[in-house]
Amino acid sequence: MSEQASAAPLGEIPPARSRQQGRRSAVTLSDGLAVVGTATGDRLGFETTSSGPPVRRWSHESDGTPSVVAATPFDGSVHSGGGRRSASRAAGGVVVGERSARGAVCCHDHDGSVRWQYETSREVGDPQSDTRFLRPFVASLATDGDRLYAAARRYERRPDQATERHFESVVYAFAADGTVDWTYHTDASPISLSVREDRLAVAYNRCPGDHQHGLVVLDTADGTPRWMWDPGTAGQRRVGDVALLEDGAILTSHGDYCGYRLGADGAQRWRVPLATPRAVDGERVYAYPNHVHATQSGAVFVTGNTYPEDGRETAVRHPLEHTAVGISLDGDRRWSADVGGFASGLGADGDLLAVPGAQHFRDRDADTHGLRLFDVESGQVQSVETDGIITAAAVDDRSVVTVEEPVVYHDEGRERGAYRLHRFPRSG
Repeated sequence: MSEQASAAPLGEIPPARSRQQGRRSAVTLSDGLAVVGTATGDRLGFETTSSGPPVRRWSHESDGTPSVVAATPFDGSVHSGGGRRSASRAAGGVVVGERSARGAVCCHDHDGSVRWQYETSREVGDPQSDTRFLRPFVASLATDGDRLYAAARRYERRPDQATERHFESVVYAFAADGTVDWTYHTDASPISLSVREDRLAVAYNRCPGDHQHGLVVLDTADGTPRWMWDPGTAGQRRVGDVALLEDGAILTSHGDYCGYRLGADGAQRWRVPLATPRAVDGERVYAYPNHVHATQSGAVFVTGNTYPEDGRETAVRHPLEHTAVGISLDGDRRWSADVGGFASGLGADGDLLAVPGAQHFRDRDADTHGLRLFDVESGQVQSVETDGIITAAAVDDRSVVTVEEPVVYHDEGRERGAYRLHRFPRSG
């Protein structure tokens, strides 16, 4: 870790293993406070304004066995039903989302007290069994300053039906007091939200049922669809991530492994191949473009693990796996850089992008653990090494914070790193 970095412990958790196990930690920054949602369901608030290690100011212990998988500041005005009403207290706070039997969305005030909580299992249903991947999952949170938007889903297996994979999912619009202003239901798997002005974009990464649109843009006033888009490819895989612009959207396609820019009405403006299938040592392999961050300066796409077209195991690597690719708003490639491993999510503030480098489960190279910081237009500006894997990051105008998790690779047997929060001054 950088000499200027400092860290605070987050407790004890079982170390990650060779294969990724999905998100189980989250972090966000709000007015000098870093709020961490932990793998044990606890929420911890740390002051980050001093030059020393983050100082824990409050904690909220879990009452069950959830993990916190999403977090975002929420500083909206208290309102309901599309109209505002005055509030007797500040509306600022932080919202977290769980993967748990209840699939809770919980709003904390700046002092850690719970303002409101909502259990998404009311709509998406109870888990088919008490296993991690079958529990309700708050996949994404977003805010426009007035409302909090949440996408929750629940997965189940239906071996006695033609379509074995099934999802129940709901997009929620919450007022600052926790009132549900509207919902949008589908039988697809939402993975990402992006909100801008009066538009909310919802990316669906799997569509095994009746809903067959990888991207839906909703009106924030009432949740009605404005337009929809789909890569038009075979299979259930559709869209991995989306970022709204002033005049449209940029997204990653899991259907054809490309990045797209769409106009205000959903018409395609450009398409750039990313980790598309290619022959490597006699085998055709690809990698999903999992993330995108876009501003008026351009877009950055981040790809994931290599997979073969036939089967799931391969000894070869796609040359653009675990790669950040910078693209201009005209669709021209500017730069590319290695991100070290699988990125479970992004942290961003304007044109500065933080990409966590978790494990590369095929190569299991501990030397790549860390965080890479990129400028949207010019590329990499900073790299930070860690012992364990970085699984979550957040950026504001002063600091970068990351969550490090311990890891043990099956063919090494050594525990690397610890569960801790790192903070260091931002660069760029």
